[in-house]
Amino acid sequence: MTIERNDMERILLPPSHDGERAAVDAGCRRLLIIGANGAGKTRFASHVVADLGDRAYCLSPLDALYGTRTNAVADVSGAHSPATLYRRMVESEPMFSAGLPDTASDLERVMAMLLHDEVVNLIAYKVNSARGEKARLGRTRLDRVIEMWKELFPGNDVLIEGGRLLFSRDDDGDRSSRSSLKLSAGEKVVLYYFGAVLYAPGNSVITVDSPDMFLHPSIIRRVWDKIESVRPDCSFIYVTHDPDFASSRSEAAVCWVRDFDAVSCSWDYDLLPPHSGISDELYLTLLGARKPVLFIEGDDLHSIDSKLYPLIFPDHTVKALGSCNRVIESTRTFNDLSAFHHLDSYGIVDRDRRSAQEVAYLRDKKILVPEVAEIENILMLEGVVRAVARSRGKDANRVFARVKRTMVDMFSRELKQQALLHTRHYVKRTVEHRIDRRFQNIAKLEEHLADLVNEINPRAIYDGFCCDFHRYVKEADYASILLVYNQKAMIPNSGVAAACGLSDKRAYVDAILALLKTDRPEAGMIRRAVMDCFGLK
Repeated sequence: MTIERNDMERILLPPSHDGERAAVDAGCRRLLIIGANGAGKTRFASHVVADLGDRAYCLSPLDALYGTRTNAVADVSGAHSPATLYRRMVESEPMFSAGLPDTASDLERVMAMLLHDEVVNLIAYKVNSARGEKARLGRTRLDRVIEMWKELFPGNDVLIEGGRLLFSRDDDGDRSSRSSLKLSAGEKVVLYYFGAVLYAPGNSVITVDSPDMFLHPSIIRRVWDKIESVRPDCSFIYVTHDPDFASSRSEAAVCWVRDFDAVSCSWDYDLLPPHSGISDELYLTLLGARKPVLFIEGDDLHSIDSKLYPLIFPDHTVKALGSCNRVIESTRTFNDLSAFHHLDSYGIVDRDRRSAQEVAYLRDKKILVPEVAEIENILMLEGVVRAVARSRGKDANRVFARVKRTMVDMFSRELKQQALLHTRHYVKRTVEHRIDRRFQNIAKLEEHLADLVNEINPRAIYDGFCCDFHRYVKEADYASILLVYNQKAMIPNSGVAAACGLSDKRAYVDAILALLKTDRPEAGMIRRAVMDCFGLK
């Protein structure tokens, strides 16, 4: 951890259960202390701050808004904070008399200091001007805070009026001003951070407990990037269990605090390996959970996967990774590191058009593969359709019979196209496997490629798929159709929403998710259907 740019030192961490004390390498400007609630990470950070003494400068979002003085990290003897600097300013500067009560928040103290500096600057300007000296208004801390504020919140303006800061927005209509007291909690804490960090003593180690608190995820990275950029002389220690914030601090040393022993005043902790083969965002997501991990496809905001699976697997930490390849690789990598984190890891990928052999291989690697083609098909499982129909007061038998007929007709019309897609997938995988062989020279490779079409025989494979698919249609084999049918428009085209008395696909999906958040019997029906689809009890 960098303490002084010209004399870099290491930060010595608190004692571990075995009596050893790890150290953060010199030159690392950021230290993340992360762990589950109750793991002892705040006490851990307090121990680090106590060792730093007056080099530490502590910020707390709770003290910023409420003046609670209950934050252990921000209340270590010898450490600086906005409250201590405010008290010193009151004691040392006769001109400074903000008249704030002892219960004032740190935000109010910071604003008082900013406005005091502004007044001192203005008085100096007027005195120099009256003496006939060349004078100009210097750029104050408040000027810098206003600049940063307007950069982060475009369309906002900040005015200084009667010793107060007033804020206005473009959408206010009449551009009416409002006091800082009317800002949202997130806006207030940003104002606090921007002002407080400018008062940190030079070359401080700025320690922040819960730096993500009150901040919307969309601005966390920009807020702390800006703060770090305006204090390049300082180092930063962040205490958090929020993965979005943790992943935004690149090139940070990461200390995972697992547990605290009050008797020996020691911790079970580790510095995360810097080159583990898994991204910081993924790794850090798992630290505070103390639950098995489940990697899934899709994204955290928009995919059905990320909304459905946390409700189906509530005892797991569910993390959406995007592509199936990332799910497979991350599950493998995380399980390889099980000796370090002691957590189980599983993955879920869509079946798509994978063969039985491919599915067996993935399941052997702790990748769960459902007995349906993709996530939309899970929502079309018979048990799920019946549960939604029943919850809506519909005849579940009639609803499912209607949906089943429509699905069989849809699949029948697309049978050849689906067979071609399955054939293409099979041929592609087979060719990739065969091309992976070693060849003595280019002639041997050419010879092998020339024989591939006859060897693979795509026509026979296609005919085989068509034969199977015709049988599914003839027998109205609903389960087998869901197993092979890839169709993103399945839910709207099947009419399942209307059959259940719902307006559209979104309403149908929302109805499933809403049920899973209840203790109704239909929630149990949906869970059983999905678990059966994965071959789980």
